Amino acid sequence: MPDWIIILIKSAILLLVVVTTFAYSMLAERKVLGWMQLRPGPNRVGPWGLMQPAADAAKLILKEDLTPRTADPLIYRLAPFISLLTAFSVYAIIPFGASSAGTWAIGNVNAGILFLLAITSIGVYGITLGGWASGSKYPLLGSVRATAQMISYELGMSLSFIGVLILAGTTSLDGIVNAQAKWWFVVPQFIGFIVYIITAVAETNRVPFDLVEAETELVAGFHTEYSGLRFGLFFIAEYVNMLTVSCIASLLFLGGWNAPFGLDNLHVPGVIWFIIKVGFFMFFYMWLRATLPRFRYDRLMAFGWKFLLPLATLNLVVTAIIVAYMGH
Repeated sequence: MPDWIIILIKSAILLLVVVTTFAYSMLAERKVLGWMQLRPGPNRVGPWGLMQPAADAAKLILKEDLTPRTADPLIYRLAPFISLLTAFSVYAIIPFGASSAGTWAIGNVNAGILFLLAITSIGVYGITLGGWASGSKYPLLGSVRATAQMISYELGMSLSFIGVLILAGTTSLDGIVNAQAKWWFVVPQFIGFIVYIITAVAETNRVPFDLVEAETELVAGFHTEYSGLRFGLFFIAEYVNMLTVSCIASLLFLGGWNAPFGLDNLHVPGVIWFIIKVGFFMFFYMWLRATLPRFRYDRLMAFGWKFLLPLATLNLVVTAIIVAYMGH
C-alpha cells in the first residue's frame, strides 16, 4: 500500500479520535462544574446526558449563519477555519505511545518543538482576523487583546521549553520522552513546569486568563458577531488547543507514555499512561474554571511581562549553568 494512503488513513482515524475526545471533554467539563457547584449538569439527552455533545452539534449546525453587513465577507468566513486548521495540524507530530514497531505518531519530526511553536503561533491569526473582519468594535477589542496576550505569554512558554531541551539534548518529541525514562523533567524543571502551566492557560484563553472573551466587558469578545457553525468552529479550536497543551505538558515534563513511580511491571500500555496524564491536565483546567475569578487586563499583562518572563529566563540561565558545570 502506498505511504500516502497509510498516512491518510492514520490522519482520518486521529481526526475522529480528537473530535470525539473534544466532544466528551466538553461534556465532562460541564459535569465536573456541576459537581463542584452542587448541581446536576447535563443529564437530559441520552443516558446520563451522554448524547449532549451530539445535541449541541445539531443545534449549532441548524442555527442561522449570520454575516454582519459591515463585515469583510471573505476574511470573516475564513477566520474560524484558520483557528481550526492550526489546532488540528499539531497532532500530525504528537507521539501518543511507543512499541517495538516504533512511535505512535503520524510523523516523527526531528525539530518537533520548533514545529509545535511555529504552528501554534499561527492560531492567533484566526482570532485576530475574525475580530477585525466582523466590522464591530467589541470583536476588534477582543482580537487586539488576544494578540497582545498570546504574544506576551508565548515568550514565557518558549523559554520554559528550552530548559527541557537542554536536559534532553534534542528537539524531537519522542527523544525528549525517551530521555525521561529514569526520571521526569518535572523534577529538575519544576519552575519551568509551573511557568508552562500558567502560560498554557493564558494561551488557550481560559479562566482566569479569558480576557479575550470577557462577557462583562466585551459582550463575548472576538466571536461576538459569529453564530451557528462558525461560532462552533472557534469553540472546537479552543478545546482542541486545551488538549494540545495538555499533551505537550505530558510529553515534556511528565515522561509522556513512561509509567510513573517504577510501575513498568504492571505492563500497562504506554498510551494508557499518556491518556491518564492528559486527563489530569484537562481536569486541572476545569478545576480552575470553577474556582478562580478573572484577572484584570492590566494585571494580566503585568504578570506575564514582569513576573513569568523573568522567572522563565532565570530558570533557563540556572539550568544552562548547572548542565555546563556537570558536563565538565
